[in-house]
Amino acid sequence: MNRPARLATVALTASAALLLTACGSGGGDDSSSDKIKGADAGGASASESPSASSSQGGVKRPEITLSKEFQADFENWTNSDPKLQAILNDGREELRSEYAAVIGADVNSEAVAFYNSKATLPSAHKWIKQFVDSDDTLIGKVTVFNPKPLISDSGSGVLYYCVDERQASTRNRKTGKIVKTADKPENVLQYRNRLDRTSQGVWKTTSSTVVPGACSR
Repeated sequence: MNRPARLATVALTASAALLLTACGSGGGDDSSSDKIKGADAGGASASESPSASSSQGGVKRPEITLSKEFQADFENWTNSDPKLQAILNDGREELRSEYAAVIGADVNSEAVAFYNSKATLPSAHKWIKQFVDSDDTLIGKVTVFNPKPLISDSGSGVLYYCVDERQASTRNRKTGKIVKTADKPENVLQYRNRLDRTSQGVWKTTSSTVVPGACSR
């Protein structure tokens, strides 16, 4: 459930579409034409940790907090290369920022703006607004796994990862109605993001494509 490639409908009924709507449509360039270096995504298994340190890399980052009713587990989100770990860290927080914005009904979240470029921010806002307009929040759990951070010869970051939404649901704030995500293969999504590093050292998402059913679990 990130930007405009996910969750096309506000209810997690079409969870794949839901996240799709959130994944942001920044052109869908996954930099497949670039030569990639540093593809090692090794590291010990690690579930989600609190928001990245506000002083990470000397840059003050926004604190991001998720509801106790919604859990985002990040598995094996570590890499031995510090540059690739930085991409993982900011890629994780970008995703968490959008979940938090939906839960907090905050269309103009500062955290979402912090981790998104001008190219992807409008789609992120659109995705979040769908939930706000329908008065829905997120509950349950998503598992984010199989991250593949890369750096292209042009210096851009590429981050592929999978999101299993099948244990997540939406709940209407007024009626309490819960819509569960269908237990179908298409609700295990693959995100294909491009990120560019700012002069302050933040890896901002500049394009994002989501492919339903591209991951298995």
